[in-house]
Amino acid sequence: MSHSNHQWQSRREAAVTPGVASALNCYLAKARNAELWDVEGRRYIDFASGIAVLNTGHNHPKVIAAVQAQLEQFTHPCFQVTPYGSYVELAEKLNALVPIQAPTQTLLMSTGAEAVENAIKVARIATGRSAIIAFRGGFHGRTLLGMALTGKVQPYKKGYGPFPGGIFHAPYPASYLGVSDNQALGALQGIFAADVAPDDVAAVIIEPVQGEGGFYAASTDFLRQLRKLCDEHGIVLIADEIQSGFCRTGKTFAIEHSGVEPDIMTMAKSLAGGFPLSAIVGRRELMQKAQPGGLGGTYAGSPTGIAAALAVLEIIEEEQLNQRAEQQGELLQSALHAMASEFDCIGDVRGCGAMVAMELVEAGDRQRPAKLLTQALVQEAGRQGLVLLSCGVRGNVIRFLIPLTASKEIIEEGLNVLYSSLRMVQNTRPAK
Repeated sequence: MSHSNHQWQSRREAAVTPGVASALNCYLAKARNAELWDVEGRRYIDFASGIAVLNTGHNHPKVIAAVQAQLEQFTHPCFQVTPYGSYVELAEKLNALVPIQAPTQTLLMSTGAEAVENAIKVARIATGRSAIIAFRGGFHGRTLLGMALTGKVQPYKKGYGPFPGGIFHAPYPASYLGVSDNQALGALQGIFAADVAPDDVAAVIIEPVQGEGGFYAASTDFLRQLRKLCDEHGIVLIADEIQSGFCRTGKTFAIEHSGVEPDIMTMAKSLAGGFPLSAIVGRRELMQKAQPGGLGGTYAGSPTGIAAALAVLEIIEEEQLNQRAEQQGELLQSALHAMASEFDCIGDVRGCGAMVAMELVEAGDRQRPAKLLTQALVQEAGRQGLVLLSCGVRGNVIRFLIPLTASKEIIEEGLNVLYSSLRMVQNTRPAK
């Protein structure tokens, strides 16, 4: 039996495809809230939350109790064979929770990629159209359609094509990268003029705050203009809230900051506090176009995932996670701005609630992304006991996805490790 990280890593290299990568080579034995312990007993502070899955923290007692109670009842009858009331109950709660005034209906699935694919299916069958517009830098999954929608080649798309056709990409508005709202809107009009007629477009899919793309947030004005454009041409507007949802930004869903109503929303990750579950919630008039049997999946709407999700929705209210996200974001941004005054490699600090990022560049020059420094920082932080994640179209962004249930003391401890790690990698960089 293996007891060390090194032993598990050796076994992994022999047994597991290198196509699935890990940020760090530490193998976990236990996790609680925002802390992790590996098989060697070493403790880590978690600033990643399993890629935004654990807004309620690792092993929240209420989530674990709900799942344990469900395990005593049944685990998998399959909703498409013998349905169960908890599926309906969660659908009702999500229908009431989303920022869509019209009546809505819900489909439960297992993963974010499935949610995206089924949102596209609904948009296509409801409109009778096929084309889809997505945005550069967007991430929508690793299935073939998910990769076609994703606006980043490395490491997701290189060598895996050809991809489904009828997908067009517009630049995402990101002022730090030199893309204004007007330029992004103009590019959409350019797609209509040069690539596909607007009345052939079924849907536009957008992350209100890009996740993998680098935590760039679309402005309220841009989202309103996008809504207006979709209304003008009868296009379904899909908000991908898979990473930004369930209080990460200080609102239950990020698009609520703009007041814009999407037609369909996709959600997953923190919906079920660590258990595989995703959802598509859309206007009833669209969702009802799907033919019986046209949507679903064997494991879709897992009873254990649903039990966890129902507990998560209670935790959001009881522990005021939206307010905690705002407080956490203020703490993070204050600390990162202080670091930026000392380290010229921090080119930008940005965030919406607790969805915060810092972009690393060479000597303050936004045109020179510091990808290697970013990679080195993730590794050094790991050595010092802090789990970080990188992201961004240029691979130079550190994203902070701390459990919203983390204590101020744990967050400050992690920030101290971040500071120490940043000093270390800055001081050990080779001279130019």
